[in-house]
Amino acid sequence: MSEHTTGSGSVVVTGGTGGLGTAVTERLLATGARVVVPWYDEAEVDRLTPHPDLLLVKADLSDENDVERVISLAAEDDSRPLTGLVNLVGGFHSGSRVHETPVDVLDAQLSLNLRIAYLVTQAALPELIRHGGGSIVCIGSAAATSPFPGAAGYIASKAAVAALVQSMAVEYAPDSIRVNGLVPSMIDTPANRQAMPDADTSSWARPTDIAEVIAFLLSDASRAVTGALVPVTGSTAAR
Repeated sequence: MSEHTTGSGSVVVTGGTGGLGTAVTERLLATGARVVVPWYDEAEVDRLTPHPDLLLVKADLSDENDVERVISLAAEDDSRPLTGLVNLVGGFHSGSRVHETPVDVLDAQLSLNLRIAYLVTQAALPELIRHGGGSIVCIGSAAATSPFPGAAGYIASKAAVAALVQSMAVEYAPDSIRVNGLVPSMIDTPANRQAMPDADTSSWARPTDIAEVIAFLLSDASRAVTGALVPVTGSTAAR
């Protein structure tokens, strides 16, 4: 089996300018990785501090041509090959039951949470195969197995992400490509705090803690782990 160290190659982080993504990007840069972050909203770019190993690429990840361009840029330096992919792009919708919710909501949730991850992974796989393997991490949700009312489209899309992770883990094991998913509940991001100003955030998972798990799953230290859906549902560390 080919072995890769996160810091020796390039990693694509979709959603890398978001509340979780910034923590993941900074953690991977600290390992010495070259990190490629596609962005769509210019207002979010300033959340990341410039770094010589950080490449920001304007892209619409729902567009196959843009996705191919991002992966080409990530793979352009054979001395730092593409060895990892972190799929963080996603969206959340809740508020009404199925018979009260237009099917367009389901379509949008599937597009954000499943289709984009599928497209980016599909484009990255040939490069990972070419260089002898790598690691892919996707974001699911604890709601997929512990649902709550009013978010069937979101929950179904995240359940599909979990199924995609486990399917690809089996398909690409012969290519030394590991595929794992993280299963968070509530993440302590500025957006979630703003949406729930009265919530008790003490049990929410911190982005920096989740970033540590992702860095582990991208590293050689997790070479025995594939097809896992790892709960990242909170922090027991002192805040």
